[in-house]
Amino acid sequence: MQKEIDIEQVKQGYETFIQGKKSCVLSLVDGEGKPFSSTTPFVRVNGKFYVYISRIAEHFQLMDQAQLVDLLCVADEAVTPNPFAAERARWQCKPKHLGNEGYEDVFAAFNKLHNAKMMELLRTLDFSLFELTPLEGRYVVGFGKAFTIDIANDTLVHVVIDKK
Repeated sequence: MQKEIDIEQVKQGYETFIQGKKSCVLSLVDGEGKPFSSTTPFVRVNGKFYVYISRIAEHFQLMDQAQLVDLLCVADEAVTPNPFAAERARWQCKPKHLGNEGYEDVFAAFNKLHNAKMMELLRTLDFSLFELTPLEGRYVVGFGKAFTIDIANDTLVHVVIDKK
């Protein structure tokens, strides 16, 4: 008999997990169809993710041309008892290049999470802001505890696989 899952508790854990993250892995595909992954700091504002990337970074051009990008957050290995069941969340997102002007609420979030002096310096350089709008996602918090992230309804749906 399967144990009942408290979806509200899982959702609270999901929110706590995301709020505790400062960086993510971005997965893109280049013009030749080859995969490319990179890490970058991010912030989350009103359900969307934002990354601030230098124009000389390898992933800048890929991000600027991408139709979709995957964003992945993974629990620190130091606190993960079993790497096969590591807590993680992944979202497929639609990227939008925003530039470097305006969006002061997003930059305020970067200042708070990533050091205001560092952000002040980066804003004088060749960095540019990208908005990543989640379309779908998956949250995993252990064996048998995978959840589809229903973006439209702001809910988590337990993924159950019939083993027969």
